[in-house]
Amino acid sequence: MVKEIGDEIRQLIQSVNAPFVVGIDGLSGAGKTTFVKELERELKKECPVTVIHLDDHIVKAERRYNTGYEQWYEYYSLQWDIKMLIASFFQNIHDVEEITLPFYEKPMDSITYKKIKLEPIILIEGVFLQRNEWIKYYDFTIFLDCPKELRYKRILKRDGFYEGMIDKYKRRYWPAEEYYLKYEKPMVQASKIYRATINGKI
Repeated sequence: MVKEIGDEIRQLIQSVNAPFVVGIDGLSGAGKTTFVKELERELKKECPVTVIHLDDHIVKAERRYNTGYEQWYEYYSLQWDIKMLIASFFQNIHDVEEITLPFYEKPMDSITYKKIKLEPIILIEGVFLQRNEWIKYYDFTIFLDCPKELRYKRILKRDGFYEGMIDKYKRRYWPAEEYYLKYEKPMVQASKIYRATINGKI
């Protein structure tokens, strides 16, 4: 499957001015990070690749927690500085060879700015990628559709269980994902959809 999408991207890039920007979208636990690693490995056989993980570029905690808004809204609308990413990244992605982006350092709850070289293929991975503000900047989008049961198992394995975890997901993450599916319709907009079965096979 990864070879198939790699071949399709290599064909499409011939007709688009570099870089060719691919958005890998999906809800929490859908397998985006693993998919991106495999796709990067496949594409690098013939072309340099830049990988950008959207979660590396969230804002400091004070801007997304205890803001007075509902928790799901904080996650969906305040987790990232949407306008900043448009102005500093998306709008310039086809015009520069290098870009500077803020990286969130979780242990210190701080921001560090780093330069990123933009290769001919750019893979952007994260949740809510096809939101209205960003959708027009991708040349190709992939949505990983994964059953809730499997996603939740992966989340527990990844994050571990902690007190208040279920309540946090019910108030913060799951309502934001439901809003995204209902109003942005990512599975309608995506160039390609890959559906995983309950055992994780695509």
